[in-house]
This record gives sequence, C-alpha cells and structure tokens, in this order.
Amino acid sequence: MIISVGYRVNSRQATQFRIWATNVLRKHLIDGYTLNELRLKEKTDRLEALQKSIKLISAVKTRKELDYEDAISAVEELRKKFNCPFFFGKEKDKSFRSSIDAIYQTFDNKELYPSVEEKAANLLYFIVKNHSFVDGNKRIAASIFLWFLEKNKLLYRNDGTKRIADNALTYDS
Repeated sequence: MIISVGYRVNSRQATQFRIWATNVLRKHLIDGYTLNELRLKEKTDRLEALQKSIKLISAVKTRKELDYEDAISAVEELRKKFNCPFFFGKEKDKSFRSSIDAIYQTFDNKELYPSVEEKAANLLYFIVKNHSFVDGNKRIAASIFLWFLEKNKLLYRNDGTKRIADNALTYDS
C-alpha cells in the first residue's frame, strides 16, 4: 500500500522512496526479517562504550596509587639490602615527591597518564631526569619502576613469565 501511494506522487524524492521501500520489502520477503542498520549500529556503539567504561572502572579499581612514604621505604630497603653507604638514596631536593605527584596529573578531568604502564614509564623518566637522589639515582629509578609495576600486578604476565627481561634496565658505563 505504501509503495502504491508512492506511485501517485511523481517526483525525484518519491522515486527514491519507491526504490528504498521496494528493496526493504524484498529483503524482508527473502530473509524473513529486516534490520534497521542505523539503530543496530547505534546500539553496537553504545555497547562498545559501555564495555570500555567497565574496563576503565575495573582498571582504576585494581590500580594502587604510589604513595611517597611507601616509595621512600622501598629506597630504604634497597640501601639496607645491598649494604649501601648512608648517602645512597638521600634526596637531593623535593623532586622525588614531585615525580610521584606528576604521574597522577589530570587536565580537563582526564589523567595525563591513564594507564599504569604509562605512569610507570613516566615515573622512571622523571626520577632519572630530575636526578632526585644524591647517589644511586638510576638504580633507584629502575627499582621504583619495577616496584611500581609489581605493586600494580603488571611485572609478570598471567602465565607467570616476566614482562621485562632481567637485563632491560641495566646500565654499563
């Protein structure tokens, strides 16, 4: 009936409508159903957005913030474990605390370093760049990097293998 009404109108738009309506009717008769692809795409997009949101929420939920006091305690443990001199791990200034704060920066309510891996990599970079410690700066930076990954359960893969090779963070002068 709709198609026959469309034949009573003689215009370019009516012709396009008749072609579209005939194709939809043909698909429905042959396939037994008709899909509204626009609505289906919208629903798919909404589902994908929801899945991304759930993934982000679960990542944030499991992420552990790096605390300055915990990090300094880890540096102290390094000094004791390897029997380092008293000046090993002595802070040059407040740049170590600043490096930790920097990885949690936001802009426009969005994290500048959204993933834990980005936070870890930038933490390593900031500690080395700022030369936060009087002695042992690069060793401490590498250790804090690994400690941060371990704390966030990213140092090892699900199968237990290491994500970073043992020699990846060594420096030979």
